[in-house]
Amino acid sequence: MHIDVYNPDNYLRGIPHQQFAWLRENSPVHWHQHPDGGGYWAISKHADVLQVSRDNKTFSAQQGFVMVDDLEPDILAMARGQLLGMDPPNHGPIRRAVITRFTSKMLADLAPKVRAITRKIMSEAREIGEVNFVESLAGDLPTAVIGSMLEIPEEKWAQIRTWSDMQTSGSDPDLGGSPEEINQASVEMGSYGYELAVERKDQGGADLISLLINTEVGGHLVDAMEFASLFIQITVAGNETTRGLISSGMYELIQRPELYQRLQDQPALLPTAVEEMLRWTCPLHHFRRTATCDTEIRGQKIREGERVVMLYSSANFDEEVFVDPMEFNIERDPNPHLAFGHGIHLCLGANLARMEAQIFFEEFFKHFAAIEMTGEPAFIRSNSIHGFKQMPVRLIPG
Repeated sequence: MHIDVYNPDNYLRGIPHQQFAWLRENSPVHWHQHPDGGGYWAISKHADVLQVSRDNKTFSAQQGFVMVDDLEPDILAMARGQLLGMDPPNHGPIRRAVITRFTSKMLADLAPKVRAITRKIMSEAREIGEVNFVESLAGDLPTAVIGSMLEIPEEKWAQIRTWSDMQTSGSDPDLGGSPEEINQASVEMGSYGYELAVERKDQGGADLISLLINTEVGGHLVDAMEFASLFIQITVAGNETTRGLISSGMYELIQRPELYQRLQDQPALLPTAVEEMLRWTCPLHHFRRTATCDTEIRGQKIREGERVVMLYSSANFDEEVFVDPMEFNIERDPNPHLAFGHGIHLCLGANLARMEAQIFFEEFFKHFAAIEMTGEPAFIRSNSIHGFKQMPVRLIPG
């Protein structure tokens, strides 16, 4: 079989399951050519993704950042300020400063606001009837939640989403731009985060920005420059992951009316259903590490400096871990999916995304009797982000 899991065109129909299954069976540590003339090791098995995720001494996020493509030196320097691109010891203090803001109590306190935002979005969508589900429903919720948590002016929310799309979906002609435009979007977004941090320093605010930059955690106080990079990570992750989860999850339910009806009748099943949506849709296809020394995986020698790419959307269908992996099972338990990564770089907003998705479906079932596709959905052209950019639907009020 010809294997090419780099070309973004091979993701226009979703996860390339046939190629991933072949890799897991025949070449789980696979040398894959890269258009830059080099290559990288594609890791497709669940156990091996766990191994690489846990061993940050051997497999560095910081050395070459987390995208399969090498970044320009100036962009790499800025990207390393994001938590997902840090190794210990840089990683620990800043992560602790952030994670203390994403507590169970904070999420519980936030839930009523998320529900109010969701109801407003549903009410507006009811008035329109036929919408692009991705933009008008799935995308509006995470943008509004992150915007509210950070107290970003509402008139700026659309710009935040545009900046986010440019950086994560640059390979899609409808969402991205030239390399220069994509880099410019990253610079503009970081600069805006820096401005917000400077404005709120020592002002006594209760928003997430103020809490992050004005409170010392473990002897570390996040400064404005550090926050500029954190701002990019928080806003991009908050937008992309949840939007993909909700839209792709709804699509799978539309394809299975009996499951849609079950969840509508039994919302108590939503927690496990959301986990299966995460496994099945896996909003992020991969992250990269760079070998810090000569090592090996499954007996395959890997040299210092070589790229190692963890294929989450392959690992989530590993036959050795998941019974009937190609079955969409809303009661799957256990469900050790890797949609949020693993180890020290486990997604900070994982529980926030879960809460948003659960509240979204609860409220959707209350507001609408049914939902129908009015055309074929279109995936983002990306080997990194997994999600729809278009999902035309008709909403039938309840």
